Amino acid sequence: MTSSFAVRDARLEDATAIEAIAAESWPDRDGLEYLPRVFESWVENDDARTLVAEVTDESAVPDGAPAVAGIAQFTMLSAEEVWAQGMRVHPAYRGDGVGSRIVEAGFDWAHEQGATVARNMVFSWNGAGLGQSRATGFEPATELRFASPEPTAGADPSDHGPDDAEAVLDPAAAWRYWTHSDAREQLSGLAADDAETWAVRELTRDDLDAAAAGGAAASGEPTDDEGLGTIAIQHGDRTVAMAVRSRVDERRTEEDEEEGEQERIAIFGAAAWDDVNACASLTSAIAADAAAVGADQTRVLIPETVRHVSDLAACRVEIGDEPDFVLAADLTGR
Repeated sequence: MTSSFAVRDARLEDATAIEAIAAESWPDRDGLEYLPRVFESWVENDDARTLVAEVTDESAVPDGAPAVAGIAQFTMLSAEEVWAQGMRVHPAYRGDGVGSRIVEAGFDWAHEQGATVARNMVFSWNGAGLGQSRATGFEPATELRFASPEPTAGADPSDHGPDDAEAVLDPAAAWRYWTHSDAREQLSGLAADDAETWAVRELTRDDLDAAAAGGAAASGEPTDDEGLGTIAIQHGDRTVAMAVRSRVDERRTEEDEEEGEQERIAIFGAAAWDDVNACASLTSAIAADAAAVGADQTRVLIPETVRHVSDLAACRVEIGDEPDFVLAADLTGR
């Protein structure tokens, strides 16, 4: 068993070792491992801390294993929330406490930045990742799934929902609905971050205002090519659903990587609704909003509950095959 490691900042010359670690992550699930694609940008990101554990005695490196035993990145999402991601340990070093050493160093750094909570996300099928997260101090927080309404220009909330359903630009109504929704309770107030891919943090009223401002013209009215940004679905004299577009990502598709083709994905960080009818109206509004910003796809974060998932299924909306688990660690006592 290797017992001597030094935790340090990652360097660009670690790329080969990171590729070796990544190759062992999920060998039976092609295309999921992203570390080699993002490693250079992680190292050069001054707003995050990417840490590795390195074997201090070269003679103790197992045959065929890299001298870098593990990696993780820690990114501040808000003044008090840090996101941990890319937590990997090479198989040759598993059981040696490598993950715990890296995470402890990351927690110390985050606490110094003012973080009171650390979170991460693990695929529900990833038993090893879940076990590592629990062993390094993370506790269960919530579970979520992603849905993907197809962007559709001109889609109207009344097309599949009530005849008088209407999508309006009203952050106050959307926020009021969110704060009293079962979706917010189930998700512990978490929504997709407005910058960091796959990260979640606490949704704020400012997030809804910012999204609305980005989806409105100078007059304050939404325009055809900007969408709403923040969506409130009103039916009669009530708000019955809400959603907020957190960001629009652009990524190069694997098939078109050499040609430089990119696809746009509209990320809706939070969504909540009353019932199947409200769900139908909301997904139509999301489809129209995504089309307005030129998105090729959508990704809508939803709670992993029977009601929410089955509502979307009843509305014939594409749903992710499996849920994701979010775990959290309290940093206030460090």
